[in-house]
Amino acid sequence: MAPGARTTALGQAAWPHPADFAAPPTRADLDRWDEADRAARPARVARLRARMEEAGVDAYFGVRREHMRYLTGFALAETEVASAGDSGKFLITAEESICLADSRYTIQASREAPEARVFDCYRALADRWPDLVAEAGVRRVAVEAGFVSHATWERLAAAAPAVELVPVDGWVEADRQTKEPEELERVAAACAVADRALASLLPSIRPGVTEAELALDLEWRMRTGGAEALAFDVACLAGAEAALPHGSPGARPVTPGAVLLFDFGAQVAGYRSDMTRTLFVGDPTERDRAVFELVAASQRAAIGALEAGLAVSRHGAPLPSGQSIDAVSREVIEADGRWPVFGHGLGHGIGLATHELPTLGPRAAETPLPSPTVFSIEPGIYLEGEIGVRIEDLAVLDAAAGRLERLTRFPSGVVIVGT
Repeated sequence: MAPGARTTALGQAAWPHPADFAAPPTRADLDRWDEADRAARPARVARLRARMEEAGVDAYFGVRREHMRYLTGFALAETEVASAGDSGKFLITAEESICLADSRYTIQASREAPEARVFDCYRALADRWPDLVAEAGVRRVAVEAGFVSHATWERLAAAAPAVELVPVDGWVEADRQTKEPEELERVAAACAVADRALASLLPSIRPGVTEAELALDLEWRMRTGGAEALAFDVACLAGAEAALPHGSPGARPVTPGAVLLFDFGAQVAGYRSDMTRTLFVGDPTERDRAVFELVAASQRAAIGALEAGLAVSRHGAPLPSGQSIDAVSREVIEADGRWPVFGHGLGHGIGLATHELPTLGPRAAETPLPSPTVFSIEPGIYLEGEIGVRIEDLAVLDAAAGRLERLTRFPSGVVIVGT
């Protein structure tokens, strides 16, 4: 155990060493994952085409970069989307896959999506739409309506009046929530990058250092420790600011006796991690420890309900729903009665996007959770002006393998730093 390390109430090492976690992926790992994607893409596209046939449409027009990568291999970084124009949009027909790209991306698209046809389009989607649908020979096109503006929809409809636009929602999202083995490997690798980064940061946390300094330090450790990018901007919130479920780090210094909340994730080979840890700067007060332990109990209850559901599923029962697991976790805090229950959902799926299906929350589907899949479990308690505590882990649920496994390995008990 490192000098100055504490132990959790469960006797776990509260200051893990970076070497406790899996090493960054090797070049061989990255190549193997690329090959797995290439091998899986025909089946992914076939499932979409079956959905198209069932709905009576002869093409699917997509605009989300993660769908493009999943179905064709053409990978745009999230930071590029705003400037990429029409590059990254795609059309899937019964016969071919078509990637839209302008001259900035045509070479990349040809390399990464060799089975697709590249269609040149530079910020002129409506102008090029008649040529696109005519070349593809389609008359009824399903469109990701939730991600296409009303103005764009109207322009496309006017540009090719003979082509019917059919609004659809959730087709590819529903497919992506069920993960292939190599997808789960990449989420696990991203989790390990984040685990190592936080473990290596702990000795640098001390009174006086600012949220912004710690956030930048943690980002650097992820980027130099195997991450190709961040899953999202690092949240580092000290003291009362931790009561903001989604806050941004600032010039506020870490102070003794306060909590320090980190919410962060790494990206590895396109796939993301997401974890939250609430640390204590010095010994916690009795109240603050009680808040933490109640959040931990809430998370344990959710995990216990998932384990119970997994056990009965082996005898033919359906898996629990995301709504029911959320209710179990929420009930622990509500039954205690001392503090308000978290207002957000208990969890979300993760993969090529940080937030995707399945959802665990009050408005989640009442249908059984998919399998195999991966999602977060992140209850919290937020007391404005006083304290915020959230514990977030990613877990794999695989009914066929009888597996419920935490991918976030950093200890989830009380961790005391800055002493």
